[in-house]
Amino acid sequence: MNKMDLIAAVADATNESKARAGEMVDAVFAAIEGALKNKQEVRLVGFGSFATAVRKATKGRNPRTGEEIDIPASASVRFKPGKSLKDAVS
Repeated sequence: MNKMDLIAAVADATNESKARAGEMVDAVFAAIEGALKNKQEVRLVGFGSFATAVRKATKGRNPRTGEEIDIPASASVRFKPGKSLKDAVS
């Protein structure tokens, strides 16, 4: 399922136009993104939770040359599925 499929499913479920459903989906994504930018966790009970995680800087090796390289610190988003979602897909 891609974003357009999701918008179509929301439009069908809510009896809204696809344009209006697209605005709703975009608003949800923007709210989640905004919370994660502010280092807040987003918990959707029964679905799961999104949180940011920081990876510290490390040393690595170039597999082709064996040269040691610096891998900078970075932030990423983690998703942990909720019990209802786990049960639904198992």
